[in-house]
Amino acid sequence: MMRYKCLIGFVIVFIGLGVQAQDYQGKAIYQSKTQVNFDFGNRNIPEDRKKDMMERIKKANEKTFILNFNQTASIYKEEEKLEQPGERGGGRGPRFGGMAGTDGDLYKNIKDQRYLIKNELLGKIFLIVDELETLEWKMGSESKTIGNYTAFKATATKTIKRPNMSAIFRRPGREDENKDEEKKEEEFTVKEVEIVAWYTPEIPINQGPGLYWGLPGLILAINDDITTIVCSEITMNPSDKIEIKAPSKGKKVTQAEYDEISQEKMKEMRENFRNRGGRGGGRPN
Repeated sequence: MMRYKCLIGFVIVFIGLGVQAQDYQGKAIYQSKTQVNFDFGNRNIPEDRKKDMMERIKKANEKTFILNFNQTASIYKEEEKLEQPGERGGGRGPRFGGMAGTDGDLYKNIKDQRYLIKNELLGKIFLIVDELETLEWKMGSESKTIGNYTAFKATATKTIKRPNMSAIFRRPGREDENKDEEKKEEEFTVKEVEIVAWYTPEIPINQGPGLYWGLPGLILAINDDITTIVCSEITMNPSDKIEIKAPSKGKKVTQAEYDEISQEKMKEMRENFRNRGGRGGGRPN
């Protein structure tokens, strides 16, 4: 009889936890930093200007993102920041996001196994609609504390395609004159990298920053070969219900179609830059 009562109690607790898990919703704030090694090539640029450009590129690739989530869906977007007085162009520099198609409002639906990204590319709005990639996560036993949560390590291998910004702004030399055919794929680089994630089972949802998901707990930190994203603040079950709505505006394309469009745009940017004689910022080199 006692065993029967214990079993009933366990079932009630389990059901209660299940209901509570279904009601999970919250907001996580992430700090993202991307290292950019910019090759100035054979451009004759003063060292102080190179340093200024690198500082602007670095600042442009340090961002704050907000992830609003529930048990099945999430919306991930960059926090809007006001331009500071005295900043030239708002501190913007070459960024990986827009060309890579991951810098806009990102909606992930775990149940439907799909994602949508509203992204602006050189003044035109696109809506990328595609299936979520399933990574083969390898679960580790290593753990550490992130904020108030215990996080566990997981790793996976992922093929990443990124725009090669140096290819756009490289000033042509004699060695480039007859190499157009060899440079067709230069606008993007494709490589396999190890992804290292830290997730917490204390928040049992299958979500994370960017396009990352698939672990038995919210991903609090993740990094690849150049980008590190770390959660700095979490608000669970706020009194005001969080609305998670998929973006709907923009020209619908798949990720592959968007990649092809952005590659063509990068070719145009490179040709326009080279036709201007490799000038940057309106000043001759």
